Amino acid sequence: MSGMQPWQGSPPPWDKGTGGWQPLATPQAAMRAAHTDRDRTVDVLKAAYAEGRLSAEEYSQRFDAAHRAQTYGQLSQLVADLPSGPMAVPFGASAPSVPMTFLPPRPRATNGLAVASLTLGLLSLPTMGLLGIPALVTGHVAKSQIRQRGEEGDLMATIGLVIGWVVTAGWVGLVLLGALLAATHS
Repeated sequence: MSGMQPWQGSPPPWDKGTGGWQPLATPQAAMRAAHTDRDRTVDVLKAAYAEGRLSAEEYSQRFDAAHRAQTYGQLSQLVADLPSGPMAVPFGASAPSVPMTFLPPRPRATNGLAVASLTLGLLSLPTMGLLGIPALVTGHVAKSQIRQRGEEGDLMATIGLVIGWVVTAGWVGLVLLGALLAATHS
């Protein structure tokens, strides 16, 4: 049964005489795969099919095999001959133990000025202090940076801006009211 896939009775059409499926020589190859890992493998297969690297029959067979795969090793073997697939990493190498293809996307960083805008806005509420103006400045700069860098924190910057405008409008209203009262008493 050499050269046969563990999930099939005959060698796959993409096996060009390499001896068939062989698990990668890493401890991670035996790790159980999750549904999202299978979905990421299918995404790699879809891209390879769309680029013309796989025939319809090869894509169909690998697609079915990906949904039956139990381990990272089985998934990795399905895309090992594709340029966007994971590379086999020798045991003890400093490369990531799980191929980047199978890792979830990294979360985006939160903009620090958005946090500062929200904090300054909230601190200005109890005292009706002049912290509304710094909340406005940091909020506007944060919004600009978030658009440029693709960071998180848009809601925090918006809340800081709204509070900053409310507090600043309150101060302007108090100054105008004081001026009006002073003008009517003189």
